[in-house]
Amino acid sequence: MLNFYVFLLDEVKKILDKFYKRKEIQKLGADYGLDARLFHQAFISFRNYIMQSHSLDVDIHIVLNDICFSAAHVDDLFPFFLRHAKQIFPVLECKDDLRKISDLRLPPNWYSEARAIRRKIIFHSGPTNSGKTYHAIQKFLSAKSGVYCGPLKLLAHEIFEKSNAAGVPCDLVTGEERVTVEADGKQAAHVACTVEMCSITTPYEVAVIDEIQMIRDPARGWAWTRALLGLCAEEIHLCGESAAIDLVTELMYTTGEEVEVRNYKRLTPISVLDHALESLDNLRPGDCVVCFSKNDIYSVSRQIEIRGLESAVIYGSLPPGTKLAQAKKFNDPSDPCKILVATDAIGMGLNLSIRRIIFYSLIKPSINEKGEKELEPITTSQALQIAGRAGRFSSQFKEGEVTTMNREDLGLLKEILNRPVDPIRAAGLHPTAEQIEMFAYHLPDTTLSNLIDIFVDFSQVDGQYFVCNMDDFKFSAELIQHIPLSLRVRYVFCTAPINKKQPFVCSSLLQFARQYNLMDLEAVHDVLDLYLWLSYRFMDMFPDTSLVRDLQKELDGVIQDGVHNITKLIKISETRKLLHLESSLAESQSRLSGTLKSQARRARGTKTAGSKAAEPLGTSAGELSLASRLVQQGLLTPDMLKQLEKEWMTQQTEHGQERTESGTYSKGTRRKKKEHNSD
Repeated sequence: MLNFYVFLLDEVKKILDKFYKRKEIQKLGADYGLDARLFHQAFISFRNYIMQSHSLDVDIHIVLNDICFSAAHVDDLFPFFLRHAKQIFPVLECKDDLRKISDLRLPPNWYSEARAIRRKIIFHSGPTNSGKTYHAIQKFLSAKSGVYCGPLKLLAHEIFEKSNAAGVPCDLVTGEERVTVEADGKQAAHVACTVEMCSITTPYEVAVIDEIQMIRDPARGWAWTRALLGLCAEEIHLCGESAAIDLVTELMYTTGEEVEVRNYKRLTPISVLDHALESLDNLRPGDCVVCFSKNDIYSVSRQIEIRGLESAVIYGSLPPGTKLAQAKKFNDPSDPCKILVATDAIGMGLNLSIRRIIFYSLIKPSINEKGEKELEPITTSQALQIAGRAGRFSSQFKEGEVTTMNREDLGLLKEILNRPVDPIRAAGLHPTAEQIEMFAYHLPDTTLSNLIDIFVDFSQVDGQYFVCNMDDFKFSAELIQHIPLSLRVRYVFCTAPINKKQPFVCSSLLQFARQYNLMDLEAVHDVLDLYLWLSYRFMDMFPDTSLVRDLQKELDGVIQDGVHNITKLIKISETRKLLHLESSLAESQSRLSGTLKSQARRARGTKTAGSKAAEPLGTSAGELSLASRLVQQGLLTPDMLKQLEKEWMTQQTEHGQERTESGTYSKGTRRKKKEHNSD
């Protein structure tokens, strides 16, 4: 009997292998949306189901039996295979609907308000320091209403301040900030915002979209596409590189709108030197050393400090206020800080008085459209953007110079700068919350991260567009997937900008998501309370009292679990902060910029002998206890320190008593054992 069973299994394996290898079956599977990868995965699952199932469906059993005895063909298994494939890949049941939802070939049709008006598109094209943005902003200020859309919070702040200083009331809108200038809190007719935050339903007379070439950005390009196609403005002024002119013209052709191009030339001359810097000993006031990594930033600033010079430091992840403070320090003629060490963050958003740009390296890490890290020389566009910061029209240096740190890089820099800028071929797109909600309607049990993957797989774009990289979005989606949130709320949480390399930031997002969920549950609890309150007054209308009480008890348990999880998460976060505080402080101290260190040295040098005598011995920053440093930095107050000391003493006393009792018990046990043995 056993041998016969083994024989049947072997026959079934042969049948399934023959089924898998048939080209006709694979082609038929493709007609139902099963590409080679999905077909293989579905077959593996189907084979395991047949070979390992204790009780096969009767109809499959009959077909397999008929195939074994040549009464049926192996192709007759396909309906059962397809049924199984649809069970493990629900997307196959609704692929036509999903393809319609993810059809991204006509983005202009998404913005009906903008299509309802006739817009005038004006492209201000030119290099940095050519006055193109200035002319667009003048139109913005003279209009009855307007919106400025910038790539950085710094630029939005700058236009916000300029507009109000010129007597044009202007609000500020960024992802983290809302500022209204009208006393009654009403919205002003003008608003300066980051491009992601612009309103596509508010009508304006003039709109300005700055740095339009960022429409090609692999992560953020969708925001420029949305602004370009969706803003409801009579005039739209675009500022940026000439490389974007052809693409913008093609996109506007699909909306029936013409593009007027205004070309600008650089206002001050700039030249590439024939010699490299070679040594930091050759630095001069007004020099800016451009690095493409934080390690290089810290290394260069330390070497500058060793030479007795001060330097300001600017890089991308610095808070906007710190960047402005460092820029102000460098620009101040009366400040001894005359050298700037920066990343390509200076390429836009900061007005800097730079005489000479020095590229410390020409290799820049970047993320491609697939989310992969690449190390390649900077592009012509990037080189021009950075080099153009030297010798700006409004600075004290009316001529700019550009060179490299290393002699061997100078030839490459000249080659890069002399190349024509590659035209921009496509604009970025991003699935909207509404599109993802429609996907979820058809695939209700699919996680948000998988919904994004399926959307990208099914999406159809023409040559003028591409789907932006969504790795950061998916990372956040997977991070908070286990927290019960509505899809729209989950989507918003995933669009929050976070540094996924920082565990504390990630745990904070998780904590905030739990908190939001808890608030939602508390609101539901209040609704149940309301029902019970009404049930005692209108019994006929609210009869399900017992059911609601059961729901309330269940909800109480869920809320308690939520509170416990949040408390646990906070404790873990605080423990990590305390454990790593000393190392973080040490690292921060070692990475202080040359500016701060040299200021400290000068401050020490100017102390009087009397003040030195008054200082207690052994109280240098490096010798202070951790508790003292925490108090100095404002992380602990003296009262908190006393409370911690009291709690620690209490715990030590309790532990001491436990050890004493344990020791007494152990000794007593040993004594009894000895007595037992002596007996």
